[in-house]
Amino acid sequence: MGKEHFYQVNVNWKENRKGVLSSNVLDEKIAIATPPEFPKGEANIWTPEHYFVAAINGCLMTTFLAVAENFKLNFVNFESNAVGKLEMVDRKFMMSEVVLKPIVTISNEADIDLAKKVVEKSENACLISNSVNSTIKLEITIKVKKD
Repeated sequence: MGKEHFYQVNVNWKENRKGVLSSNVLDEKIAIATPPEFPKGEANIWTPEHYFVAAINGCLMTTFLAVAENFKLNFVNFESNAVGKLEMVDRKFMMSEVVLKPIVTISNEADIDLAKKVVEKSENACLISNSVNSTIKLEITIKVKKD
C-alpha cells in the first residue's frame, strides 16, 4: 500500500437544498441535502452530517475486518450503530462527538476479551476517526452465540 491515495468526489446542485454526489471511479450516485433541522432543509434525504457519522462508523467496520483477520478473531457477526452530536462550539456548528456502538457476535466465550481488544484497536487505527476533531466514544457489546 502506497503512502498517498486520493479520493475524488463531485457534488452537483439539483434543486432547492438538494444535490447529487458522484465520483469518476464509482457507478452509484447518491443524494445529499441540507438537514431538516436547518432552514429549508429536506427530510428523508441523507445529509453531510449523516455521511460524516457514516464515514466514521463505516471505517470502524472495515478496520475491524482487517484487525480481526490479523488477530485471527473468529466472529459470527459485526454491526455498529453510531450517533453524532452536532452542537454550537465557539459560535460554530461542529460534530463534537460521535458515539460508536459496535456489537460483535462470537461463538466462543473464551474470545470475549480478544473481541473487545480487536474493536478497541480498530477504533484506534481507523483513519477517519484519526482525521477528525470530534471526540470518539466506544460502547462495545460482545455477544456469544450458542450453537
